[in-house]
Amino acid sequence: MKISKIKEMSSPELEKELTELKSELFKLRFSLATNGLDNPMKIKTVKKDIARIKTVLRERELKEQAE
Repeated sequence: MKISKIKEMSSPELEKELTELKSELFKLRFSLATNGLDNPMKIKTVKKDIARIKTVLRERELKEQAE
């Protein structure tokens, strides 16, 4: 997911996307542990997307506190 797309989303949408990505990451890790994954790099991309969303949410939180 591109950072520009993330910044366009509202905070509630980001929270929803974050929970979906966390559940997807859990499923990917579980799949890796049990029977292996077709594409193990998918875990890396999901983790990066989670980090991007958390960063944008934190930036917004700090911006609100400053005002």
